[in-house]
Amino acid sequence: MIDQTPHLFCFGLGYSASALAQDLLKEGWRVSGTHRPAESTPDLKNIQTFAFDRTTPLANFEAIFKTVTHVLISVPPDGAGCPVLDVHGADIAAHASHLKSLGYLSTVGVYGNTDGKPVVETSRLLPTQERSRFRGLAETRWQNLAVRTQLSLFVFRLAGIYGPGRSPFAKVRAGTAQRIAKPQHLFSRIHVDDIANVIKAAFAKPKAHGIYNVCDDAPAAPSDVIKYACKLLKKPVPKEISFADAQRNMSSMALSFWADNRLIKNDKIKNKLNVELIYPDYKVGLKAVLKAEA
Repeated sequence: MIDQTPHLFCFGLGYSASALAQDLLKEGWRVSGTHRPAESTPDLKNIQTFAFDRTTPLANFEAIFKTVTHVLISVPPDGAGCPVLDVHGADIAAHASHLKSLGYLSTVGVYGNTDGKPVVETSRLLPTQERSRFRGLAETRWQNLAVRTQLSLFVFRLAGIYGPGRSPFAKVRAGTAQRIAKPQHLFSRIHVDDIANVIKAAFAKPKAHGIYNVCDDAPAAPSDVIKYACKLLKKPVPKEISFADAQRNMSSMALSFWADNRLIKNDKIKNKLNVELIYPDYKVGLKAVLKAEA
């Protein structure tokens, strides 16, 4: 008898992919995936993991992928390209006929800076950061593979990710949170549970394949988010400092975070995938994070 259980394989079981994996396990899916060879095998209950990176291919791809029905790529690209595509692109293409969908986790950083103007999935890509440029190139290569193999490919362009263990609360508790004022500069966010929510909706509608912005409904200034986190924790609210003053002590990574200003539109996940966000804004999201961390 043929096993009809849906089986997700995650290249990279990081923060977002692990949240999705736990959701799917509860719904009766099988889940397997990869970890970096240099790291110890992650303690993920009911998930079989395999070592993988650019220099460490999956040892027995045919046996591993025999029952796989869905694939999620969350391994970031490097200067040489997308490791998964470079090492196993041909193998995935050979299995495309029995794969129902493939998801690729990208970033809204591929849009670059629009000085606060809105961007949709068809907007021009003008990344200002090298890491975002690599993402855009990887997107194109996966799209080319999907066209050649008729594979249902979803590209998820993620906004800033937050959730339990990854939120402003840590800095507020440690007394290191800053409220940086940069007028008219808003950031989009997405709770990790809503990333899983969107991906599950996409996998349920393989014919709706394409590119999707994944963010909540309420872009906000980081200063306001810190202020609300302080309120929830009943901690003093730091005074605002200007971006001009703050940037003098910022790392290059922190400066790159502030380099782009764009308004991400998320209508497509609602209109095409019928997604109803669990946490449509950072306030309900942070309340849920605080409850989960407690």
